[in-house]
Amino acid sequence: GPTAGADGRARRRFFKVVLLLPPSEPEHLFRAALVCKSWLRVVCDPSFRRRYRAFHGAPPLLGLLQQFQVLQERPAPRFTSTTSMPDFPYPDSDGQGKHPVPLDCRHGRVLIHMVQDERLVFVVSDPVTGDRHVLPAPGIVWLICTAAVFCAADGCQHLDCQGGPFRVAFLATDDDDRIVKASVYSSVTGAWSAPVSLDDGCECYAQHMRDDIAENLHHLPYVMPRRVAVIGDEVYFTLWSAHKIVKYDLPNNCLSMINPPPHTRSPIALMVMEDSSLGFACTESSSLYMWSRKVNSEAAAEWVKCRSIELETIVPVVDPDYQPFVVGSAEGVGVIFINTDAGLFTLELKSGRVRKVDEPAQYFSVLPYMSFYTPGP
Repeated sequence: GPTAGADGRARRRFFKVVLLLPPSEPEHLFRAALVCKSWLRVVCDPSFRRRYRAFHGAPPLLGLLQQFQVLQERPAPRFTSTTSMPDFPYPDSDGQGKHPVPLDCRHGRVLIHMVQDERLVFVVSDPVTGDRHVLPAPGIVWLICTAAVFCAADGCQHLDCQGGPFRVAFLATDDDDRIVKASVYSSVTGAWSAPVSLDDGCECYAQHMRDDIAENLHHLPYVMPRRVAVIGDEVYFTLWSAHKIVKYDLPNNCLSMINPPPHTRSPIALMVMEDSSLGFACTESSSLYMWSRKVNSEAAAEWVKCRSIELETIVPVVDPDYQPFVVGSAEGVGVIFINTDAGLFTLELKSGRVRKVDEPAQYFSVLPYMSFYTPGP
């Protein structure tokens, strides 16, 4: 009757209103769900969650994990929230492991490695759902490493990857032969692929490294333990040697090297640009520079400087001689992480807004955790 019709219209109006609530502040949805049972049913309805994620597009930045420059006296590991919601529990907070080291956050998942039952394992967890997978370590004895965890579902838009298949790409410098190697884990097969080496059939790389070592022993091919970039089935990471970039082509299981633009002296933070091209951000003096790798119709690639931002007047420092440097980015939401002696800051590229998100520390790489956090039934 009339009452049922009025209730339906009220429900639809409420549906439209909560659809506009910002996902970067999930507490608004949780508060709405607590008002009454009918609102709770709307917010917890799977169809609403699907529409909410599709409406807002890229998942919001909810928190971050930090990798530090020094191994000694590191602060206790924690999951730092960038919203008004409390920090998520750290992935090893159940007490089952020791010496956790964060490696990546991507597609709603967190990847760490730690010691469990006297052996090294990898843990892939979803802080929102509590889902947790323990993986064996790959068959590489590494000296220094980085890694990426990413969704493996075909055609996924990465708005709701929870519970789906995933892969882990592991990239390291072998402790025995000092060769860069890579392997990928599939949650479908439950196994790691056979390791592939960067110098397999790559004479130009082998000669380059021989020349580097002859010139300077510090130019050994050490993997940079910073966040990688994932574009489709390609994983990009960097080496200490002149900040060179390495591409891991997963379908072909091979590694190849990419030179950065000349005269790039500071550490670079790889990122995926808005057009899905490979890019990076770096600082020189007090300026932030962003570069993108463009591929033309003849399949030739060149680096293009696409943006520069003067940081001196917008990012706080304590010592005027301190030079800020980039420690990461959050893809899809246009956020760059910048470290100074005053703390860790986010810079929103569209608005220019700068916000302090953590206290001063020896940050080396920031791993942004991005996901929709909506109430469940």
